[in-house]
This record gives sequence, structure tokens and C-alpha cells, in this order.
Amino acid sequence: MEKVRSTQLKFKGDKIKKKRKRENHDEGSASKRVEDEDPETWVLPENAAEIRGPTFIIHPSDPSPISVNFDSTRNKIVLSSLDKDSTSDTDTPSLLDRIPTEVAQVWVTTHVAGSATINLRTGTGEGKFLSCDKHGIVSAFREARGPEEEWTPVILPDGMVAFMNVYENYLSVDEVAGGSLQLRGDSEEVGFRERFWLKIQSKYKKEAHEEKKKREAGSELTVIDETSTNHMHQAWGAGRSVVSQEDKKELKRARKEGRLAEALLDRRAKLKSDRFC
Repeated sequence: MEKVRSTQLKFKGDKIKKKRKRENHDEGSASKRVEDEDPETWVLPENAAEIRGPTFIIHPSDPSPISVNFDSTRNKIVLSSLDKDSTSDTDTPSLLDRIPTEVAQVWVTTHVAGSATINLRTGTGEGKFLSCDKHGIVSAFREARGPEEEWTPVILPDGMVAFMNVYENYLSVDEVAGGSLQLRGDSEEVGFRERFWLKIQSKYKKEAHEEKKKREAGSELTVIDETSTNHMHQAWGAGRSVVSQEDKKELKRARKEGRLAEALLDRRAKLKSDRFC
């Protein structure tokens, strides 16, 4: 029976039981960094396949970066300043060092089977999906998922992420009357407003690496099987086979006997032809 993974979210200050680090002499490898990191550490994804599990979405707005939150009391998306509780510049961490401090800041990402798209579900309340309709209105009130709840994450060269919806438009931060901010989903190009930083937990990044290794191992086995089959059934074809000395002698003799048989047949045919001339 498969062990059920805990869905409890942990935040800064929580005591975490650390796993033993696996020895690996490849100091520069990405897989070693993933192995060595605490499984609950918040890290940046390097590719779209790694975006899974609890996800922290940040926008580098000015003058204060914001996080995409869900207010379960009001049942709405809220863009909240990450510096609202800071008392001075000295206790303000850099943007990429930010981590979620409350469940409202966390979304749970799942991949749509057989597709490059993902679903983003709220980590608090009853679990509502981030959605965008054809008018670009973004909401999170649906408990079921359909095409309007699917997003395609696009990893940009600088590591930031853009989200494309089913209408091939992008999620963006928009300023409305009064200076307040809201999410929209009708941008046709990716600019500053459409670029987000994402953070995921290290254990989910490790999970993605392990899945990739299994896929690559499966592909390698398939290639080996195909090669073996070709060597078995196509030894006389264009492919070269490595055979023993005895096999080489047998092949040489077979070729020689074949040439002799062909010569005898040609000779008999010529004699028969001369007889009737």
C-alpha cells in the first residue's frame, strides 16, 4: 500500500526532521544540490516539470514585492505586500530569499495528465482553482477544474515564470482605480507585469528529478532491446555484429558453399542449353 504523503504545510520556525545526506562526489551537479537540501526548503524551479506541490507566487512590484494570496473568508484573490510587516530595511530579506509565512500565500500545483498544463488550487479553505474566463477575469471560486482552470507555465531565460491560459493570453498584475492591484488574464505579450517568481519545496523538485531519471532509464533500456533485436534478426543487413571465430568460419563456409552451388547450377543450365541447340 502506498504511503500517504502529509499535506500539512510547514513555515519558517517549524522544527523539521532532517534526512541523511547521500554521498555524491559530483559537487557541481544539480541532483546533488537537491539531495543535500532540506526537503522543506523553498527553492526556485529550473523547468516546468518541477513546478508541483505547494507553490509560492511572487511578483517583483515596486515599491514592494507582492504575493498572490487567497482570502478564504472573502473567497477572493488578494495581492498582498510582502513588506507589510517589516519595520526597517535591515530586517527585510532579498526578494529571492522570501518564503511563505502563512497558508493564504500558498497554492498547490498539480499537473494535468498527458499535458504540459497545470492546475493551481488554493492551499486554504475548501480548495478552489485559479481560473480565467475569455474576458480575462481571474478568480478562484470553482471547486471543479476544466479548460479555464488550466495554465501553461513558461520558464523565462532569467528563471522567472509566465502563465499562459487556455485562450493563449498571460496572467498579469494590473493596477486599477485607486492604485490597488489585481490579477488579469488578457495580456498578449510577456512584459514586466506578466513575470512572476515561483518557489517550490525541495522535496518536490527531487521528486521531479527522480521521475526524469526513471524515464531516461526506460528509454535507454528500449534502445538496448532494439539493438539486440537488430543483431539477432539482421546479422546479414547493414548493421555490424560482433561474432565469435567459430561463427565467422561458419559464415565464410556458407558463403563459399553458396557460390559453388550457384556455379554448378549455371554449368548445368549451360549444358542443357547446348544439348538442344
